[in-house]
Amino acid sequence: MLSSRSSRLARGGLAAALTLSIAAAGAPARAADDPLIDYPTFKGASQALDRNGAADLILSSGDKARQKILRLTPGGYRQSGSAWSLTKLDVTRSFESEFKVYLHHFRPGADGIAFVVQTEGPRALGGWGGGLGYRGIEPSLAVEFDTYQNSYDPSRNHLAVVLGGNPDYQADTAEAPIPLFGKPFNARVVYDAGASLLRVYIKSLSAGSTEQLVLEHEVNLAGHVGDTEAWIGFTASTGTGLSKQDIYSWTVHGSGV
Repeated sequence: MLSSRSSRLARGGLAAALTLSIAAAGAPARAADDPLIDYPTFKGASQALDRNGAADLILSSGDKARQKILRLTPGGYRQSGSAWSLTKLDVTRSFESEFKVYLHHFRPGADGIAFVVQTEGPRALGGWGGGLGYRGIEPSLAVEFDTYQNSYDPSRNHLAVVLGGNPDYQADTAEAPIPLFGKPFNARVVYDAGASLLRVYIKSLSAGSTEQLVLEHEVNLAGHVGDTEAWIGFTASTGTGLSKQDIYSWTVHGSGV
């Protein structure tokens, strides 16, 4: 049986509304409110994150300054992991989620991670391999950062939007403009509730790099997940190809419930 290593969440009164001003495509939106979720590192996050399967909070290695990170898979065969914030998100309103990712260790890497919005619950965990840890979680919306080319994938370095927990059917895909494997990168997922529009941005951490808009997808998120509130977090998996798949930081600007 897949296990969950969660502690009790001390529920706060976080309910600040977010007003996102989505400008023309290519002009990233920024949120000014205090974040609903704020992990510059994952120090102290054990009380507020439900971790399942292979996922755990660990100290990073190989960095000049070691820090607490979220490791979704530690690099073994056929692993899957998930982590969900126990502060639920109001999906009838706009939100923005930004996170630093590092997929590394083995070559070729597999299979990748996903940022997921779902209403199944904080113990939700999907399949390994091409399932990216969210296969079978429904209702859900997943934004994939995929490093392995399965038969239904356009490449081994792509992003995708997947609805309904089935990665075999991708609602939208795009080639990543930077390598997803081997070097850390930043990602930003922005949902404009008024326009029912999801945008995904990505940015290399190399000096002089700029954020790029990679995907846009129209979706009524609350209508799709069948509720006004949802759990948000990350999933990942390995198969016969392996990776250590880490999240170094995570912030969410939005409205909590």
